[in-house]
Amino acid sequence: MIFGKMEKYKKILKLWRSYPMESVADLEKCLGSFRILFAYNSGKIENDEITYQNTREIFENGKISAFCGDPRTLFEQQNQKICYEYLKDKIVGKKQLSAELVKEIHRILTAGTYDERCYIENGERPGEYKKHDYVAGIHEVGSAAEDVESDMDALIEEVNEYCGDEILKVAAYLHARFEYIHPFADGNGRTGRTVFNYYLMTKSHPPLIVYDDDKREYYAALQKYDEAEDIGALHEFLRLQCEKTWAKTLERANGESPKRKCFSDFQL
Repeated sequence: MIFGKMEKYKKILKLWRSYPMESVADLEKCLGSFRILFAYNSGKIENDEITYQNTREIFENGKISAFCGDPRTLFEQQNQKICYEYLKDKIVGKKQLSAELVKEIHRILTAGTYDERCYIENGERPGEYKKHDYVAGIHEVGSAAEDVESDMDALIEEVNEYCGDEILKVAAYLHARFEYIHPFADGNGRTGRTVFNYYLMTKSHPPLIVYDDDKREYYAALQKYDEAEDIGALHEFLRLQCEKTWAKTLERANGESPKRKCFSDFQL
């Protein structure tokens, strides 16, 4: 069956909303293997040493059986697990985004892994906005250090005040603007991807995976915003990534009654 441009996404949204989200247990049933795949892909976008098997062992067993690479890789994935545990009750409670929450997400995700030069030479720390000016992307974007706090406060206020139905588009704007501001000295990508998924779930929308295989298109979409403040490309990219994330779930749910199955019964 061929869906219209937004039809497949709408079906995924409808399916996501058909299951209860009243407790952490409900949320975990709905996420299933998503949390592992998200952590693996989000980490691997910036660290080629990360493997799915190691990520899965950390999430399921809290340890891995054999590893001979850079210990930072394991810390990064352990941090992903800790961050998920920290956020899950806040997702269920639909706690609004705040600067404090964003900083805590960053602190957890970068603990023990911070860029050595930023940490030692510049005195920057996980959970704190950058103290020096750093730029990102080919257009060298990034708010000046003295402007980060006001720029982030304005972004968070703008997103929290939105009351319409274009939640995925707002998530695209949140992510594009966050990465443009580049509020931290290190860890902006991992933090930004976690923040926009948090926003989606608190608005009763399914989270999504930005796949490492698609990172070229991902960076190109972010670049469109850097060039002309155009979120259209990123909005479309995130929609397609959401459809890719939940494609098998949607196929397996076809013809099944939501009363007889929960979201996690249809694995990714």
